[in-house]
Amino acid sequence: MSDATKNEGRVGDGTRAVRAGLPEPAKNEPTLPGPVFAAHFHLPGEVSGPYAYGRDDNPTWTLLERAVSELEAPGREDTETLVFASGMAAISAVLFSQLRAGDAVVLPSDGYQVLPMVGAQLEAYGVEVRTAPTGGDAQLEVLDGARLLWIESPSNPGLDVCDIRRLAEAAHARGALVAVDNTLATPLGQRPLELGADFSVASGTKQLTGHGDVLLGYVTGRDAEAMAAVRRWRKIVGAISGPMEAWLAHRSIATLQLRVDRQNATALAVAEALQQRPEVSGLRYPGLSDDPSHKIAAQQMRRYGSVVSFTLPTRTRAERFLAALRLVEDATSFGGVRSTAERRRRWGGDAVPEGFIRMSVGAEDPEDLVADVLRALDESAE
Repeated sequence: MSDATKNEGRVGDGTRAVRAGLPEPAKNEPTLPGPVFAAHFHLPGEVSGPYAYGRDDNPTWTLLERAVSELEAPGREDTETLVFASGMAAISAVLFSQLRAGDAVVLPSDGYQVLPMVGAQLEAYGVEVRTAPTGGDAQLEVLDGARLLWIESPSNPGLDVCDIRRLAEAAHARGALVAVDNTLATPLGQRPLELGADFSVASGTKQLTGHGDVLLGYVTGRDAEAMAAVRRWRKIVGAISGPMEAWLAHRSIATLQLRVDRQNATALAVAEALQQRPEVSGLRYPGLSDDPSHKIAAQQMRRYGSVVSFTLPTRTRAERFLAALRLVEDATSFGGVRSTAERRRRWGGDAVPEGFIRMSVGAEDPEDLVADVLRALDESAE
């Protein structure tokens, strides 16, 4: 941990993000060393030291993993982060390393659309899969006897929020581990480990890196034995990040606080503008004071994210709206500096209306983006 991030009480999010994971300064060396492209390392005699083979460890991963740990659990020495090739690689590593045939797992019924595929594979391995919605802490109702509780808060794409601390305490009382998908919130919006979770898992592809040019995932955990199992799974399946991707991610973290604050503020402005439109229904953004999840979100989130979801009356209207946008790209994923939006039902995996829009707010000027959205709504009505 770098000196500038050791004292949680004196360091702000911007300072921490800029300096997270940097090595100790060395004369004539770069402040952030370049990526290490190595499949193997010099290893004479007995095996010792941190680096032997490129599937196990890499110096570029090490710096990034330290950086993420400093963001997810600042000031703590008892946490570990492991980076993966993608968010789904990280999710799979936790689920498949912690569950055995005969175990039960609780997943959100309204979470990321690939989770049902994961659930089907777990069932094929003899794991009982239970599901319940994120909102209303409904997962509590199916928790008894479970080995692992998987939380996604805010949920994607519906943006429901649950009380993570309450769920974690209930799960631990029943002997269950708790993992939280922290992708949408980022560590600057929410720290699941501080709320009682055993794992914080995320797709670094999204806002953590923020430029739409890196596939990456990570797992941060506080239990050494559980994390050893996650590490072993990574070694077995080889779901490792490339050194270039890891280096790009670490470089991008330096601007995380700047991007998150800009995007959160603009997301709120867009949501407030959409509130005034009669053709918009089902508007969700946890930062809105009248959002159904706002009270809980305000208790456990420090920032509310860059994603806004809403529904237009029909599929045709939604498609006309997306086509009319000029500053917003029609693309999947979220959290990037360029705004994107999509009609989520086109993928077929989300239980949302045909006109449901998930919009990821970027770093454009707020007034320009709001004007573009309102103009596109006007034009799509014709």
